[in-house]
Parts: sequence; C-alpha cells; structure tokens
Amino acid sequence: MVNQHALAGSAPALSRIAEFESLVHRYQNSVYSIALRMTGNPHEAQDLTQEAFVRAYKSFDSYRRGTSFDKWLYRIVTNLYIDEVRKRKRTPYTESLDQPINTYDGGTVDREIPDTSASPEEVFDRTHLDGRLQEALESLSPEFRMAVILCDIEGFSYEEIAQIMNTSIGTVRSRIHRGRRALREKLAPYLSEHGREVIGQ
Repeated sequence: MVNQHALAGSAPALSRIAEFESLVHRYQNSVYSIALRMTGNPHEAQDLTQEAFVRAYKSFDSYRRGTSFDKWLYRIVTNLYIDEVRKRKRTPYTESLDQPINTYDGGTVDREIPDTSASPEEVFDRTHLDGRLQEALESLSPEFRMAVILCDIEGFSYEEIAQIMNTSIGTVRSRIHRGRRALREKLAPYLSEHGREVIGQ
C-alpha cells in the first residue's frame, strides 16, 4: 500500500496511485498464476508477484499509456524470475520484503499488494498444473520454461513473447521448439501410459 501522508496534497500523485492500484487489482491473479507456473511453489510465487508489482510501481513512469500493460508487466516478472534463478546459483536470496521502499517523489511504498479477490491458495487450487507437467517444466532452463509457458499456457504469439522476453522472434521459436521437445521426452512414458498429449504438440 502507498503512504498517503507522504503524498498528501499531490493530486497528480494520488491519481497515479489510484491508476496503479486499479491495474494491480486487474492483473494480480494472472501474474500470480504465471509466477506459480514458473516457480512451482505458492510461497515463491507470492514473493515473485509482490516484487513484480513493487518493481512495476517504481518504473510506472516508464510505462507508455495506451500500450499493453500485461505484456509490460510480464516482462518485469520474466526478468525478475530469470535474475533470481541466476542469483541463487551464486548466493542465497536474502532481500527483505518487509521494509518499505522509497519512490521518486519522496513517498514510500510498503511491499504489500492489496488483495480483495481470491486467496493465492484458491487461485493455486484452480490453476495449478498436473504435477508431472509442472515437474517437467521446472526441469527446463528459465528461458525455455518462460517461452513455453507464455506460448502454450498463456496463449501469447511469438511476436508478443519476443516483446515480453526482449529477444528476437527467431530466438523465441528456438526456445519453444527445444522446450517442447524436452517436455515430450520427459513426459513420454506418462503420456503413453495415459493416452494423453503433451503441451504444444
């Protein structure tokens, strides 16, 4: 939540806060869902979702009105996740989410996302993937996993994924192709046994 006292008397700032909170309310469940598919863990997904919105708020002035907010937001989530995976290879993640952050206009923002909708547990119950498929997704590299999730689960086009992942369409095609092939190999015994098709096939 935003510290209203620090911004009191600033109508533009309050308008900006209201606009951002409206966007948070609209997209928080979809961001949590994609974070859950990336991490495979409800608690890590909550942290990733929370940090993504904190980062989005701090960078909100760079968001161009009239463009797709969800793609801009998913790019933030993607970068945060990939950065964290790389960071974990070097050192444990220790940043606290309990301390408020300073904003460009002198105010502060608590690391807290207002949630008036379904709880993360309820969202998880509705959206979690089959355990074997989630395990297979987690075996992929972060870049391949994100490309497959954005394409085959979220339904984005190659062009949109290229924008979200800030890479070329050719790279996106390659990652999706190789990611799908790895999933098919990983899931082949289970799918053959149950007569099911793998993602993206």
